[in-house]
Amino acid sequence: MNRLFRILLATGVMTSTLALGMSGNAAAATPVTFQLNWVAGGSNAGFAVAQTEGYYKDAGLDVTLVEGNGSATTAQLVATNRAQIAYADAVAVSQLIAKGAPMKVVSTIYQSNPNEVSALKKSGIKSVKELVGKKVGVPSGSSQTTMLPLFLKANGLSESDVNLINMPMTSMVPTLLQGQVDAILGSIDSYQIQLEAQGAQLNNFRFADYGVPTVSTSIFVNNTYLKDNPDVVKKFIAASLKGWSTALDNPAKAVQSLKKVFPNVSEKTAAAEVAAITPLFCSGGAKYVGKAEDALWTKSQDLLSQVGLLPAGRDPKSYYTNDYLPPDSALRPCK
Repeated sequence: MNRLFRILLATGVMTSTLALGMSGNAAAATPVTFQLNWVAGGSNAGFAVAQTEGYYKDAGLDVTLVEGNGSATTAQLVATNRAQIAYADAVAVSQLIAKGAPMKVVSTIYQSNPNEVSALKKSGIKSVKELVGKKVGVPSGSSQTTMLPLFLKANGLSESDVNLINMPMTSMVPTLLQGQVDAILGSIDSYQIQLEAQGAQLNNFRFADYGVPTVSTSIFVNNTYLKDNPDVVKKFIAASLKGWSTALDNPAKAVQSLKKVFPNVSEKTAAAEVAAITPLFCSGGAKYVGKAEDALWTKSQDLLSQVGLLPAGRDPKSYYTNDYLPPDSALRPCK
């Protein structure tokens, strides 16, 4: 027997090598491309933590996080099977499901939506009613836009009462600051932070505080992928929720992880975003992070059907499933 062979065999190196060769690709990580809802920021921090802390790797997954261009766009990608597993506003996703799109929400991260209308204080707009006749910037292709009719109706207004101006998302903040519009449709985890960072003093009218508390940003999956890869989806959700739990406990680490995965991220902005979204994880009567209660889905269905965003009388469970979540005992409880 060759001396080197005897040494390797004695030390176990050859045994491990032979075992690896016999097992083929058994140890290879499963590739997963995760489509985000928007450009990377604090709203994606938990996924970045799962990436940098090795939670995905430990689950046998090789995850790639891909930036997006709005929830509506991301939902369309999954609906047409151009993406398989993604992150977007549950309303935009549910609307497509109601029209026959083959996909399901499998874990809800934001238990209430972060949407709001923001106006500069110097505009004199102090209430939702005072938006009548005003120019309101609306981000094209966003989840906020699909929910605006509900927000207006809840406050005694209609779309015809305001002058809606569609514009690219990147134009929203500068357009408001320059006075080209009187208010913009945005969210607490994005435009508000950008505006305040530039010294703007705002009056914000949050959807959840003005009659529209609905399920929001969620992980969802194409049905074919879900059927063919149930274990992959379960592992991805569990690792992602572990990432979010770490992010909630250690926001500074969350920002560092985000910066590692997406070097162009502003750490200052990301820190503000993480702080802004923290209350959303356990709002809406949630008992566990990542799991929206049936009652909240029912309430969301009722509210959204009032303005035709979802069909009336539809079973809310047609939009979501909890079958791929870890057991309650393994989820982070809301306190």
